[in-house]
Amino acid sequence: MPAPSTAPLTASLPPGITVLERGWLSANNVVCIGPEGAAVVDTGYCTHSDQTVALVQSVLGVQPLQRILNTHLHSDHCGGNAALQAAWPGAATHIPPGQMALVAQWDAYALSYTPTGQDCPRFKADAALQPGTTVRLAGRDWQVHAAPGHDPHSVVLFEPQSATLISADALWENGFGVVFPELEGTAAFDEVAATLNVIERLAPRSVIPGHGPVFTDAPRAIAAARQRLQGFVAAPRKHALYAAKVLLKYKLLELQHTTVPALQQWAEGTPYFGMLHRAHFADQPQAAWLHSLVADLERSGAAVRQGEALFNG
Repeated sequence: MPAPSTAPLTASLPPGITVLERGWLSANNVVCIGPEGAAVVDTGYCTHSDQTVALVQSVLGVQPLQRILNTHLHSDHCGGNAALQAAWPGAATHIPPGQMALVAQWDAYALSYTPTGQDCPRFKADAALQPGTTVRLAGRDWQVHAAPGHDPHSVVLFEPQSATLISADALWENGFGVVFPELEGTAAFDEVAATLNVIERLAPRSVIPGHGPVFTDAPRAIAAARQRLQGFVAAPRKHALYAAKVLLKYKLLELQHTTVPALQQWAEGTPYFGMLHRAHFADQPQAAWLHSLVADLERSGAAVRQGEALFNG
């Protein structure tokens, strides 16, 4: 994976905020240090958990980690929770409301890990990040706002004095995350639009996205996201194709190398691919469709094929 880095726009962020830009697979980690103690927002994917612990430790020094906050519970945002809880057993974990019971009983299907074919070690949750409340981070009160669309339970965090937004996957510099409810047949494009409206009203001056560098031109990013959303609304099959390739690429990022038959076998056993095929691509056999997805990854440079061997591009 790419070497993690501290966000280059650190000067535009409030004091006590360090952004660890992780690259793909793992979401960015936001380490917050203030009089109330140390916290981290989002914890990356499980295969990078040792690195997550080391990076957080390097920022904290001798100070203990007191809180873990998750903007949502996709595997790339909470996969490091268990490792951080083991390293700092006193840390309390706060997650969006609506998923406390799922975590307590550890329903891997409802939490999205089984449908996506991804992994997440079991962790405990202590409290909910309730929209309409505030959470103290780095000596400032951050507003918790509901941000459904990409995930129905997702939240974003906004600090009004500095106008800093932790946007997770609700807004990237060049788009937003796959709208996962749509893959299950639940309309959610309107929720993406509503979340973009919320972010526009907040008028952030600095945005810490779930993936990619910190950026400052939120109006441009919002306009680009709306244009992308309009394309998905007009052609839901386009979104379904994008989602399928994202899921394949994510697994290839995790594995780094595999074989074409093994990747196709994984996809055939991953429920979201079956849902996508039945809803949007039933006009072709599933095996042929999956083969075309791999070919698309090759053409874009996202994968490199050597015979039956397939490498991350």
